[in-house]
Amino acid sequence: MTDRTRGGRVSGGMPQKQRDALTKRALAARDQAYAPYSRYHVGAALLTAGGDVFTGANIENAAYPLCLCAERVALAAAYAAGHRDIGAMAVATTTSPPASPCGGCRQVLMELAPDAVLYLCNPDGEVDETTVRALLPRAFTPSALDNGTAGNSGKNPRVKATRPRAHS
Repeated sequence: MTDRTRGGRVSGGMPQKQRDALTKRALAARDQAYAPYSRYHVGAALLTAGGDVFTGANIENAAYPLCLCAERVALAAAYAAGHRDIGAMAVATTTSPPASPCGGCRQVLMELAPDAVLYLCNPDGEVDETTVRALLPRAFTPSALDNGTAGNSGKNPRVKATRPRAHS
């Protein structure tokens, strides 16, 4: 393993045995991926504050924009079951070093699990630890919508509203 451990705990505070169980679930989920086009299988396993684990695998579609990433599948399963406090997520790929979530997943993670610790892993036993906030600094968050910084909502004094021009 390429992680940093301290007294049986990984640096994020999760006991190593628990982290290893979570990465094992992510690796198993990866085997369930439907990826006939890219052949890039990804699995995810997330751990809620209550100790429940939800898994997901990437699901591709011939219409590429309709593809689902493993991270978002696991998050959707947890949210559909009523869980909102996500403590950690393991993401399994076959690459070395382990790949990190795509930009879209980073954005969804920032909104649904901003304080989660991420364990990026592969079948060779490599595990890299990071956080959602570290992967997406200066993220676009719901608070940007609240204060009007997401376009001209009429609340942003820096954006001048314009009137439509009359046609002559």
